[in-house]
Amino acid sequence: MRNYWWPGITKDVEKYVEGCDMCQRMKNRTEASAGKLMVNKVSEKMWTYLTVDFITKLLLVIGKNAILIVCDRLSKIIHFVAIIERTSAERLARLFRDNVWKLHGLPESVISDRGP
Repeated sequence: MRNYWWPGITKDVEKYVEGCDMCQRMKNRTEASAGKLMVNKVSEKMWTYLTVDFITKLLLVIGKNAILIVCDRLSKIIHFVAIIERTSAERLARLFRDNVWKLHGLPESVISDRGP
């Protein structure tokens, strides 16, 4: 705007940037950087450090359309639990209690990717 100006220049520039593929790829990131990665602890005892993930958007079978996956990080043993995609946090806690905790006890750490 220092060298050129016309009425509506701001809206014209915004429209150009929104439609420009290179401008969208080279956008500056406004969020803070994530920081350094930290190494996760590895236990010497099975079922103390777990990872949890979900597989969603599956076909509806017997009223279930998602899978809760609980994996032991030491042995890589996995429990699969059929669930519905819109399961509440309370229901997930009960499923964890009934399918993992009753078999292996309470873990020290549970890691999730915090996906949708």
